[in-house]
Amino acid sequence: MSTGKIQFAEQDGVFVLKFVGEVRLTLCSALDATIESIFAAEHFVAIVIDLTQATNIDSTTLGLLAKLSILSRQKSGLLPTLVTTNPDIDRLLESMGFEQVFNIVGSPVRCPDCLCDLPPQDANESTVRHTVLEAHRILMDLNERNREAFRDLVTALERG
Repeated sequence: MSTGKIQFAEQDGVFVLKFVGEVRLTLCSALDATIESIFAAEHFVAIVIDLTQATNIDSTTLGLLAKLSILSRQKSGLLPTLVTTNPDIDRLLESMGFEQVFNIVGSPVRCPDCLCDLPPQDANESTVRHTVLEAHRILMDLNERNREAFRDLVTALERG
């Protein structure tokens, strides 16, 4: 299994997250912490998520992206932009209903040269379970298909 990473940059209130490789649960604590810090920033203008180098994104990460969209709409009234050039990622986003909560574009954007990797976050099992549960609840709220797909997982996590 190849590893993935998430890179981050900010310039003039525009925040950029770039996903590289397989972005999975192991990166979600760092992603969630970064999302919280982005929307705590007073100078927030917009956010762009570059998926052009992502090869796979798991459902927890997708749920955190949906959270990011919700927070962006609350803070600025704007939908964040997702950049994707991978047909597999395009299908995944479409299957989750992301066209409703993101501006999805197919042309790469120029990323700042100052992108840096998100630092790893140590998270205990309880924190990880909470993040996974929150992410999947958000996905379920996007549409009925997601509600059906993630109902059993959410029920199991709620019991755990």
